[in-house]
Amino acid sequence: MSARDTQTKEMPGQLGPAKSKDFDTGNCMGPCLVTYDELRDPYDLTMIARVNGEEWGIGSSSTMMWKFEDLIQHISASETLYPGEFLGSGTVGSGCGLETSRFLTAGDVVELEVEGIGILRNRIIRRNM
Repeated sequence: MSARDTQTKEMPGQLGPAKSKDFDTGNCMGPCLVTYDELRDPYDLTMIARVNGEEWGIGSSSTMMWKFEDLIQHISASETLYPGEFLGSGTVGSGCGLETSRFLTAGDVVELEVEGIGILRNRIIRRNM
């Protein structure tokens, strides 16, 4: 998840994205995991974003700017990577509500589907501060 409202505050001061990408309850994972050999081609998978059952975005892993091998090489040049760490590769084209002036509200159900892996489903809740 990305907190685009926070990101718009961070970016002009060249502070981010930081808090807009890493916040409590913002890193949704699982429960579906697959091994490399279970996918026919990890760089040709259909990905769909839905909100409340309505398709908001569709894309393909074939349009990734950088392959995971490249990300691992770049990151490991200056950081230690440990088994089990997750790497985010960015947003699927048209998968950002900001691009289409559509925003999530409390109660919305977000589904992120990746062909051959499954559907990650989460309900947006408003946290009292």
